[in-house]
Amino acid sequence: MELEVGGRTVRLSSPDKVFFPERGFTKLDLARYYAAVAPGILRALRNRPTTLERYPDGVGGEWFYQKRAPKGMPDWIPTAHITFPSGRSADEMCPTEEAAVVWAAQYGTLTFHPWPVRATDVDHPDELRIDLDPQPGTDYDDAVRAAHELRAVLEEFGGLRGWPKTSGGRGLHVFVPIEPRWTFTQVRRAAIAVGREMERRMPDQVTIRWWKEERGRRIFLDYNQTARDRTIASAYSVRPRPHAPVSAPLRWEEVGVAHPRDFDLATMPARFAEVGDVHAAMDDHAYSLDALLDLARRDEHDHGLGDLPYPPEYPKMPGEPKRVQPSRARHEPTS
Repeated sequence: MELEVGGRTVRLSSPDKVFFPERGFTKLDLARYYAAVAPGILRALRNRPTTLERYPDGVGGEWFYQKRAPKGMPDWIPTAHITFPSGRSADEMCPTEEAAVVWAAQYGTLTFHPWPVRATDVDHPDELRIDLDPQPGTDYDDAVRAAHELRAVLEEFGGLRGWPKTSGGRGLHVFVPIEPRWTFTQVRRAAIAVGREMERRMPDQVTIRWWKEERGRRIFLDYNQTARDRTIASAYSVRPRPHAPVSAPLRWEEVGVAHPRDFDLATMPARFAEVGDVHAAMDDHAYSLDALLDLARRDEHDHGLGDLPYPPEYPKMPGEPKRVQPSRARHEPTS
């Protein structure tokens, strides 16, 4: 089949291949979904190096992350050159047109993972992304309570405004557009400051403990999602779960009213047609991290709160504490 999207023709092979057996959604349904929400997802991806989460045979088959631009990608889809923590680099797909999203769907892309940078400056994020991740024993309602407190924290430290969305699972994401003048390390430091302030306000409900054994039944604010090469599913991305949920942008007044299961491949096009992209104004703002970085300095100076562990695949970072889970550290022999 051929689909007309944004003035381009995108060829779709095997349109009847079933991608979501539980719901009967096909590759054609996936492509038509992305065509329906194309202005919204392009806003989230525009000029951003983007990793593709691909399921060529649908959610029941093998899958992989495609970080390097696929071979045979049309010349009208540009790339951006990015560097990984290992020092290696790659050219990643960098969507600038609506048709690029549908083209990726043709190759089984369900979820798009954009970097928090633009192609013009890949070393300075222009978004602070906060991931509220429910741990065992907690659920979406717990994430909602944390999100509303997070909104207050952001406002207090620099008058920041966040844009919330469902993760497509049980969690919530809040994105804050920022000026692209801080490094990944500095933005991560700001996220840690947010997390520590949240812990002080909601000690029994929120944690930034990296080791799972220390988190308990609390919402984990995943500060490492701001580290280089760590990405979060974009708004409007389809998530690889049997009922085909999508990551749904929300207004703040909908947080706690709407539920993640309200938004899927079948229902989101109608919502988009009715209300449009409720995050469309994000690109009109760019906030400063100065107040959060001042908070981080006070945490370090007044409370001795330094850096936290990086993900395991990262090289050892300056100032990082020992990267070993506490239960193992207690049993390691001392020299």
